[in-house]
Amino acid sequence: MSYPYPIQLEYKEELVEDMLGQFGPIAPIVGMDDPTHYRHKIQAVFGRDYHNKVISGIYREGTHHIVPIRDCLVEHPTADAILATIRSLMNRFRIDPYDEDEQMGYIRHVLIKVSRFTGEAMVVLVCGHWPIPSKNDFISILRQRHPEITTISLNMNNEKTSMVLSEIPEKLLYGKGYIEEKLCGLSFRISPKSFFQVNPQQTEVLYTIAMRMAQLTARDSVIDAYCGTGTIALIAASMGVKQVLGIESNADAVADALRNAKANKLDNAQFICSDASVYIKQMAKEKQSCDVLFLDPPRSGSDERFLAAALKMGPRKIIYISCNPDTLERDLRYMLKFSPYEVRGIQPVDMFPHTRHVETVVLLERVEE
Repeated sequence: MSYPYPIQLEYKEELVEDMLGQFGPIAPIVGMDDPTHYRHKIQAVFGRDYHNKVISGIYREGTHHIVPIRDCLVEHPTADAILATIRSLMNRFRIDPYDEDEQMGYIRHVLIKVSRFTGEAMVVLVCGHWPIPSKNDFISILRQRHPEITTISLNMNNEKTSMVLSEIPEKLLYGKGYIEEKLCGLSFRISPKSFFQVNPQQTEVLYTIAMRMAQLTARDSVIDAYCGTGTIALIAASMGVKQVLGIESNADAVADALRNAKANKLDNAQFICSDASVYIKQMAKEKQSCDVLFLDPPRSGSDERFLAAALKMGPRKIIYISCNPDTLERDLRYMLKFSPYEVRGIQPVDMFPHTRHVETVVLLERVEE
């Protein structure tokens, strides 16, 4: 979006009002004081321009034409600088970008994650073939120019796919294999495949609002569906609740969540690697229940299997965090139609300035019949 930032916030607030105003009043959107350089996760595709120079950037929508990006106002400056060095070294050592059609070349994508708390950076080289020419010199110079890099990993991906990372386990080329971030006073370990919000500053705002809505007590049993590396689950656990169960289908993220619980000395949280819909349905079938349910699904939203099972469990409160007002509206309509819940709060948060995306937190409370 190329509009001034206050106009962007107005647009997003109106978008949420149009989609969700039917459920109740919308609180004013929470924006950023400085809406630049907020993305701490960057992934770039590599290719060549018309002058045969190595470029990196993003695909033009609906095509495989690369739009070159040298610097970007929403990306962390450290990531931009690392990408510039990688492009330079590829030209210097004649490392060809991977060509998906010809199945030739080496570096296909580069994924970079930067910690706001420690400043350390992780670089994941996604390659079609390995080793790259002058591999040792490439890694050595990259580390020398960017001492903030504490991990370099290799992910092999030579499939015809739009997925950046393949399912093949990463090979550690340098460092400890992860970086650490802090949110709401807790430490979180982030590995190449584990999901972590790209804007940690606004993530802290978002989760603080979610916890305020939940009003957790020491007697509460909590479920965090789609829990990723355990951020929401562990923040809830740190507030002294009775127990927290995190459910996540990504095995790498669950492994990180278990380590995060141990690192933060939280023994009232456990994590399960499972499809959330399947697991919640089984819990409901066994007549298990919880007091507070957090769900933060992908853009596609949740599904009716999950929602039906969650409603059957009858939590006192449901905190729904969504990055897509369309699917949020659909899921809220379903829940309100088939259960004794009411919407008690709707709070939009601008997690992605200069884009059309908006995050929204909704509080639903069960109405006692």
